[in-house]
Amino acid sequence: MRLKELRKSKGMQQQEAAKELNIPGSTYAGYERGEREPRIDVLIKLADYFDVSVDYLIGHEKTPNHWG
Repeated sequence: MRLKELRKSKGMQQQEAAKELNIPGSTYAGYERGEREPRIDVLIKLADYFDVSVDYLIGHEKTPNHWG
C-alpha cells in the first residue's frame, strides 16, 4: 500500500493521520508496514481521505488518479 508516501506528501506523522481517520495509531502503522490489511470499509475511508482511488492504494494503478 502507498499510505506512507501519501501521508508524507501531506506533511503528517503517523499518529496525526491515525487520529484524523479515527484509527488506532498501532493499526495505522501496521497498514503502512504491510503487517495488517485494512477491511474494505477502511480502504474506502483511506482512499477518500487521501483523495485517491482504492486501486491506487493497493498498487493496482500507477498514478494517484485524484478525484474531484
